[in-house]
Amino acid sequence: MSRAVLSLGSNLGDRLAHLRSAVDGFGDAVVAVSPVYETAPWGVTDQPDFLNAVLVVASAEVDEWGWLRRGQELERAAERVRERRWGPRTLDVDVVTVDGVRSEDAELLLPHPGTPARATVLIPWSVVEPDAVLPGHGPVGDLIRALPAAELDAVHRRDDLHLG
Repeated sequence: MSRAVLSLGSNLGDRLAHLRSAVDGFGDAVVAVSPVYETAPWGVTDQPDFLNAVLVVASAEVDEWGWLRRGQELERAAERVRERRWGPRTLDVDVVTVDGVRSEDAELLLPHPGTPARATVLIPWSVVEPDAVLPGHGPVGDLIRALPAAELDAVHRRDDLHLG
């Protein structure tokens, strides 16, 4: 059994529909879906705000590369265009961690290197897995508490939006 944590984001087009397409695309593998959060862009800030969520998925047939490929297929189906790093996108599916697997492969860095500093991932993840641990970095709750207040304040839960 392979178990993965995936981060979803969208800031172009029908953002909620793009996130829902990812949830639907992972189908029966979905174990948990976080609430939806709205966040300011990170990295490149001259773009629309994002909707973000986290999925926990599991399957006996899928390894870390399989989760990456499935995410990439869903990004293509959402017509994602990669014009610049951290730029706007219809759908972003990041593999955060898979069963504690470590990977230094440039195409699949695990755990995802940006995770320890991203409230947009850590906060939704902590809601669906309050005792989650990011391999090599520690408990997600501790990582959240270590973030600057401004980063935490920029993540807004959208209880009016639902993925499941």
